[in-house]
Formats: sequence, C-alpha cells, structure tokens
Amino acid sequence: MAANFVVYLAIFTFTAAFSGALASDPDLLQDVCVALPSSSGGVKVNGFACKDDANVTAADFFFDGLAKPGLINNSVGSIVTAANVEKVPGLNTLGVSLSRIDYAPGGLNPPHTHPRATEMVFVLDGELDVGFITTANKLVSKTINKGEIFVFPRGLVHFQKNNGDKAAAVIAAFNSQLPGTQSIPAALFTATPPVPDEVLTKAFQLGTKEIDKIKSKLAPKN
Repeated sequence: MAANFVVYLAIFTFTAAFSGALASDPDLLQDVCVALPSSSGGVKVNGFACKDDANVTAADFFFDGLAKPGLINNSVGSIVTAANVEKVPGLNTLGVSLSRIDYAPGGLNPPHTHPRATEMVFVLDGELDVGFITTANKLVSKTINKGEIFVFPRGLVHFQKNNGDKAAAVIAAFNSQLPGTQSIPAALFTATPPVPDEVLTKAFQLGTKEIDKIKSKLAPKN
C-alpha cells in the first residue's frame, strides 16, 4: 500500500511540474536570445531563432511606443499598442510582454481571448467596466479605477468598457512574449475563407440577411 502511495505521489508531482512548465512560454537556455526576424530565412521554430550575440544592441531591448496614447480611429473606440517580441526583439524566450490600451469615452475593447497568456491590467487613467466569462458561462466582472488592477485568466473570453465621459487607459501585462489575440466578432464574421452562413445562422438563430449585415459592419475598411 505504501509503495502504491509513493508511485501515485511521484506521478502527481511529475504531472503538476509538467503542467506548470506548459503554463507559459518555455524557459530560456541562455542569457539572451534576441529574435531574428523570420524574414531572415532559416528554419521556422516555436518562437524566433536567436540573433548572433555580436549583433545584439540596447535597441533590441528598448521600445517607447507605450509612452503616449494611441490614435483611436475605429468604430469600437479603443486601440491596442503592443510591446511584444515583434516590437521588442529582446523579449524572445523571456516569456513576458506588455500592451497599452486606450479607450475613448464609451469605448470598448470587444470580447476576445489570448490563447497563450494570462493578462493583468493596471489602470493608468479613467474608470472601466471589465469582465471575463468562465467555461461554465459565469460572468466575473467589476468596475476598476485609476491605480487598480484586474486579471483575465488565460484563454477565457474577456472585455473592457469605458463607461465614463473621459478617456481611459491601461497597461496590460502578459506571461508570454506573444500572447496572441482572437477577437470573437472578427473571428466569426470576418474569417478568410469565411465561416459558412449555415453555421452562423444556426449558431446565432439569425437569418442570412442579418448575418450579412453584421459581416458588412465588421468588414475591414479599405
């Protein structure tokens, strides 16, 4: 009996450690691995190949794009400025990134997911209604103000809405160098090739005309 318990404990410990290792980006195996753009050729890997150490500079670890508000020029009233490995090559293999999100009065960051990261937002200015939906379809929501934080668990659908009459902004932190973002409306109604109408009409219990109307409103502007 004791021997079986030891075996079960060993299996549990290994499983927990293995699961934890997969919870975020893999650990780095060297001091730095500055991302070599994929346009440079070579074998595609999970992440980016490393730049030659001799060519690494401070610029690989610097980005000033979050210092000022982003320009909001869309119908939802928000803009995301990412500081991920595509903007900061030095983040490669480090498993972290940031974004700045700016909201016009009444602006919305529409329901979306990050398949590779948990997100934590810190409010720079304003007041936001935020929330996420669990796999049991429970909405977990709260109003957050300047200086406060809120966490969105990895992979769950979430949103932020500025219900105030002033602009708002947050800094978002992720435990991935490239968390990925999948907007729910855009994924369903602007995919290429498109999701079949018979799928959308049945899923949303709408007619083809209504589906076409939604698609026309969400279609990228030329």
